[in-house]
Amino acid sequence: MNKIVKKENRLPREVWLAGISLKGLWPVETTEKRMKDILERMESVYAFEPDIICLPETINISWVSESKPIPEVAEDETTPGLITSMLAEVARKRNCYITCPIVTKKDGRFYNSSILLNRQGKIDGVFHKVHPVSTEIIPETYYKGGGITPGPVKSTVYKTDFGSVGMQICMDADWLDGWHSLKEDGAEIVCFPSQGPYSNTLRNHAWVHHYYIVSSTGEDAQIIDMTGDIIASDGEFARWVCAPVNLEKEFLHIWPHTKKFDSIQKKYGRKIRFKIYHPENWATLESLEPDIKVRNILTEFEIPTYDEQIRQSATTQNKYRL
Repeated sequence: MNKIVKKENRLPREVWLAGISLKGLWPVETTEKRMKDILERMESVYAFEPDIICLPETINISWVSESKPIPEVAEDETTPGLITSMLAEVARKRNCYITCPIVTKKDGRFYNSSILLNRQGKIDGVFHKVHPVSTEIIPETYYKGGGITPGPVKSTVYKTDFGSVGMQICMDADWLDGWHSLKEDGAEIVCFPSQGPYSNTLRNHAWVHHYYIVSSTGEDAQIIDMTGDIIASDGEFARWVCAPVNLEKEFLHIWPHTKKFDSIQKKYGRKIRFKIYHPENWATLESLEPDIKVRNILTEFEIPTYDEQIRQSATTQNKYRL
């Protein structure tokens, strides 16, 4: 378990992420019972004062015996329905963001969605699953009365009061397009509601794109570092995760900049943290003090970020390429 840190003692860009697993809460007979159980499980993370709580895909109907036509379970994207309102109340009471993964309806179409609720319980955005499985899409196959429409490949990044957040859902993990889109638009954290865990796949997406991922699935819940390392994972004794990540952190290529690392460490001491991944030839630099910005250090020592160095190298390569 992580030590609870009062918000006034946290770093300026320290963000507490929470994910809730459905493991042990399915199968269940009714939506009412499912939501009662998930709300009870969510109570375990409130003491940490999370900034955002990620919940599993189609939380109210997955592994639920009760079956209703899709027009009845889908909620309007602008007018909060039963489940959205229920979770919006939690967001207001607990002063946190919540991803609300449900089926939504818009302009006569249905979507497998994740609604981002802000600290006031208002809808900040709605993400539509880009790559639903075929049985979701084809009408009358999985859902009575219709089917799921695939969302746009271009994924939206939402600005929150703690950073930039993106979302992907379940089988979206099997494609690169949405994850790359989020990277290009500056996502710092990606919330991943799902039924399947996709653990190693998510770790790959995290280090390739250099953002944090918090997953909440039918099988597990995890928080993954921008390096692909697992920060926290649920298990038999706690079917939830809650842990801090530091957005004041940059991903670096070590060569030739490693020559400057000792000088940086000598100047800033314990106010910063280097972590070198020797087999990969990259590192992370993290600020541990409120008044120290990693970008300022990199500017001072003339070190580009990993992404900047790759772009610079590509420009040079293309200039001289035959």
